[in-house]
Amino acid sequence: MSDHHTYKKIELVGSSTTSIEEAINNALAEANKSIKHLEWFEVVDTRGHIRDGKAAHFQVTLKVGFKIASS
Repeated sequence: MSDHHTYKKIELVGSSTTSIEEAINNALAEANKSIKHLEWFEVVDTRGHIRDGKAAHFQVTLKVGFKIASS
């Protein structure tokens, strides 16, 4: 067992018609299906689509870090 950890960082874009929080959770849930050891996320961009004067769709860009398994 190592006394340090090494991480990899990727960028994801999540979306939702409900909320920014759901857009984040949608992206993390999809990433969790194929990436092990997810550790943290950082929101780097938020945008949306307007329909009839209201926010109709949210899109959030995340940087997601995960631990390299052998570190």
